[in-house]
Amino acid sequence: MNQMPNNTLINDVLVVMVPFPAQGHLNQLLHLSRLISSYDIPVHFLGYENHIRQAKHRVHGWNSITTSNYIHFHEFPAPKFHVSPNSKQMPTTTTAAAASAESRSEIVTNQIHASLGLYEPVSVILHELSRKARRLIVVHDALTASAVQDIRSISNTEAYVFHSTSSFTTFVHTAGKNLPQLVPTDSQLLKLDLSIPDNCFSPDFVSFIGKQIASCQNLLSGHIYDTCKDVEGEFFELVKLLFPEKFQWALGPLNPVVIPERNSSNVDRHKCLEWLDKQAPNSVILVSFGTSVSLSEEQIKELAIGLEQSQHKFIWVLRAADKDNESDSTSKDERRVYLPKGYEEMVKTRGIVVRDWAPQLEILGHLSIGGFLSHCGWNSCTESINMGVPIAAWPMHSDQPCNAFLITDVLKIGIKVGEFRQHDLVTSATIEKVVKTLMASEEGNEMRRRAAELANRVRQSVVDEEGLTRLELISFIAHITK
Repeated sequence: MNQMPNNTLINDVLVVMVPFPAQGHLNQLLHLSRLISSYDIPVHFLGYENHIRQAKHRVHGWNSITTSNYIHFHEFPAPKFHVSPNSKQMPTTTTAAAASAESRSEIVTNQIHASLGLYEPVSVILHELSRKARRLIVVHDALTASAVQDIRSISNTEAYVFHSTSSFTTFVHTAGKNLPQLVPTDSQLLKLDLSIPDNCFSPDFVSFIGKQIASCQNLLSGHIYDTCKDVEGEFFELVKLLFPEKFQWALGPLNPVVIPERNSSNVDRHKCLEWLDKQAPNSVILVSFGTSVSLSEEQIKELAIGLEQSQHKFIWVLRAADKDNESDSTSKDERRVYLPKGYEEMVKTRGIVVRDWAPQLEILGHLSIGGFLSHCGWNSCTESINMGVPIAAWPMHSDQPCNAFLITDVLKIGIKVGEFRQHDLVTSATIEKVVKTLMASEEGNEMRRRAAELANRVRQSVVDEEGLTRLELISFIAHITK
């Protein structure tokens, strides 16, 4: 750090993070902030006050407040949203995917509105920080390119786009119908029965994505991916072919691969972890659908019956999807998801229902967890891969169907709950069969073995001096500080 004649302190390098305003995206760039700040590089994390507060509260595997003095948060006033009269009601449609789409339409609209509203406050911060650094590195989500357009007029700034999806998903969706012409003839992609539905994203969101991609093409110095070469090496190389003129790094996994030990008497330890301490190894399945999925009442009933009839122990994280139009004053009753009467009492010896935020990474890292029933959001997939837990894949929207295919058909560390169809109710009988297969069959045991082997390779890629992820991060840090 140097000092200018006017006594202004000048950093050699400052990094600015501009995440898309959704939990999964915020979480990834907050984890990346930790990694970069570990090299004593100041990181400035930008976003709306409600999103930053949420991300800091929900991050697990480390403490965002005490871990680093090099992460600085810039909180903008929360955007205003139109509140639909039905926005706090449970979806009434019958299927899991359709119910999710019903509530997701409003969520996506609000997220797009919030993202577009970042331009002015982000521009102010970028100009301000550019005067305090010899080099300003801007890492923005692929969906927030419109917020960083002012870097064109800031001479000491470089921009790097962050891809929050798997390399497999990024390549498949970007290549589209041209995929056969873009891959080598010996690629395993050509050997797969790859049938990803074309209705994963709403038309409005597809249009938004296209505009963001177009607006960042002339701004970029490089691409960053939340993927690990030991997991997606072939697909990362394919993605690199799409942008051959740019620098590219595979920096994943971004979340910690080793969970810090906690004293069992720690008052901050979640109650479900204490319950897990009393269970046998690999005996419990975690059921969680992230922050962007809301199931219908009928689907919740089928899931509840299926879990009960499976006779296997479970932790079920049951909560409605995040909605930006809800304030801190929104009561628990307004967001409560209801189970069949008497259900929790009936299953109390075998399962627990968690209605608040659960430390998913720590749960997956617990020895008692033997499986994960998941929507296959990429954060959930990477956490499960890192902890060596096989997945029962139940995708709902967005990149989830593609991620589910990667888990079940490519990596072979998971089983499909069913095909991605928006008009099918997944029955209790199907759920019961999937849970039994994952938790108590030779097929499930083989998935657990493969998942454990993959997790070991991922951990080595991070901790070994010559590990692929470690070398990628060292390369990126050297590049931005050169």
